[in-house]
Amino acid sequence: MEETRISKPKVVVIGAGSLFFGRQSIWQMVQSPYLNNGTLALVDSDEERLSKMVTLAKMVAKENGVPLQVEGSTNRREVLQGADFVVLSFAKDSVKYRGIDCEVSLQYGIRMCSGDTIGPGGIFRAMRELPVIMECAKDIEEICPDAWVINYINPSTVHGIALSRYAPKLKSFALCDSHHMPHKKAHYAIRAGIIQHPSEFTEEIDRRFDCRIAGVNHFTWLLKAEYDGKDVMSLIAEALRRSAGTENDGGDKGAKALHNDAITYELYDIFGSIPTCTAHTKEYVRYWQGLGKTEDAIPPLSIWETEDRYKRHEEMWRQVDDFISGRIPIADYMKIMGPDHATDIIESMVGNLGKRFFINTLNNGAVTNMNDDAFLELLSEVSLSDGIKPLPVGDMPRGIRGMQELVLDTHELTAEAVVERSFTKLRRAFMTDPLVNSIHDADLIIKELLEREKDIIPSYWYE
Repeated sequence: MEETRISKPKVVVIGAGSLFFGRQSIWQMVQSPYLNNGTLALVDSDEERLSKMVTLAKMVAKENGVPLQVEGSTNRREVLQGADFVVLSFAKDSVKYRGIDCEVSLQYGIRMCSGDTIGPGGIFRAMRELPVIMECAKDIEEICPDAWVINYINPSTVHGIALSRYAPKLKSFALCDSHHMPHKKAHYAIRAGIIQHPSEFTEEIDRRFDCRIAGVNHFTWLLKAEYDGKDVMSLIAEALRRSAGTENDGGDKGAKALHNDAITYELYDIFGSIPTCTAHTKEYVRYWQGLGKTEDAIPPLSIWETEDRYKRHEEMWRQVDDFISGRIPIADYMKIMGPDHATDIIESMVGNLGKRFFINTLNNGAVTNMNDDAFLELLSEVSLSDGIKPLPVGDMPRGIRGMQELVLDTHELTAEAVVERSFTKLRRAFMTDPLVNSIHDADLIIKELLEREKDIIPSYWYE
């Protein structure tokens, strides 16, 4: 098939004020020779934040002498025309509402360290975000129907399912930054003793290291790890066991970071596979909810820390202000910031670089004992001409597979409930969710969250 080419790519970022993606998208759009002659269009409902990000992007482009065009608008329809890629990365007052979700759920014995994907927090985040995502999808279908739509908003699987099912004409997939390649594979190569530092990870080592990861987003598992045909899974697990108790994964000081290596090893010891996103996975299982009659070696989950998150976001905005004011030289931007999963994928697609990435997409036979329409995070080949092609994984082990199916059912019911505006399916999603242990408690959580979040939940839920 003849390769599709894009000479001057236009990338629209809806939710440019998203600090975890917006700043990195600027870096990649400036750094990449495949992207920096195109257009970066930034959209955000907050005019002040949007203005800062547009100013920052223009300053970085000028400093680095690239012809990148930068646009900004509070109205996405104004900039969607001619888009090749549309990245969805918005989350209105996410810290505040995740805090409410976790606080209310805790009153009923459900402990969430992240609260944005599974449990009441995941379901209600979809209640807040998915209606807007589907409105964006309608605009994209009308204005730029050939654009690739990349969902970067949690719960990634719920939103990915909704886009694939309810906007099937669009070319869409979903992402999570926890499996950024090749860094993820290099991480396990270090744990296995194959290399000592990420800089030593080469294409040759990549070829020799058969590392297969699969599962629902945030509930992914390392199912195979072989180097030159030798199983190194136990070496990786042993490295995790040794580091247990001393870890603080990813520089995250909060609840998501606590006890991750110890929990990873304990789950490996039980299931024979290694969870690859433990900061979230520990929230998907019931073992650290504090429900046992005896004391566990690892304490129950700590709860999402709202105030600390506010402080962290304030620090990030201060850094943006410092770049704009010159307190931090704009020349240092490319040294301080770095690439991003979504823009890495866009660069590879535009440049036909043939790189492989972890994508949340339809299984299509990659995991042989799960349905083709199971929405899983899978290492995939990605190109403009052939789209997303997941690579073979093999079977999902028994036990883990059962938990995967329960999580998928919860996510699918959530997507159906929100898009179809069905209270019956909303309640069914709650009763299917692996963290819910009481029908009456779940009904009270739904009632209280609907009341506490009335200012952001669509009004039709109250009619």
